[in-house]
Amino acid sequence: MGEIINYFEYNAPVTLTFFLISFGVLILSWIFKKQMNYLFSSERASLLNPLTWIRFFTNILGHKDFGHFSNNFLKILLLGPMIEEKYGSINLLIMILITAFITGVINFIIGKYRIMGASNIVFMLIALSAFANMSDRIPLTLVFIILFYFIDELRQIFRRDGVAHYGHLIGALSGVAFGFICNNTSLIDLLTGVFK
Repeated sequence: MGEIINYFEYNAPVTLTFFLISFGVLILSWIFKKQMNYLFSSERASLLNPLTWIRFFTNILGHKDFGHFSNNFLKILLLGPMIEEKYGSINLLIMILITAFITGVINFIIGKYRIMGASNIVFMLIALSAFANMSDRIPLTLVFIILFYFIDELRQIFRRDGVAHYGHLIGALSGVAFGFICNNTSLIDLLTGVFK
């Protein structure tokens, strides 16, 4: 058994841990649906309730069902390791947490739905992937990603389908911002400088 384990590598710790925690939440949500949906979603609630603040972050861990989960994590498992290798595990973790928080806060302010799922993180990773080989010029792939994803999401944002499409846009905009910021500096260095 030990020899078999030696063939595998935990190559992208943030990506894989994110996957495993979300999968665990999915399994637990089949057993404790109401409680798990409350803890791992975000909606307008009292800011005096500490869980409201926690749910700004944890909403990315919960998913409606296995289809929702697999649709998000097939993309995250595909893109996450490449992004994690380029920017580093700590930077990716910071990007995920900032994107989750911004999406949760904006949903709190303007949202009509309870949000859950990692779609915003998927869109962040898609936008970041366009920066993978960026030099001093804007990659044409980024332009096409922006055109296709932004136009499609803007087209769908006013549909009443129960999907918070603005969360996808927030994820993509976060990815673009992180791509430009992290091309020259690390988020750790940037945050350390801000809080000195």
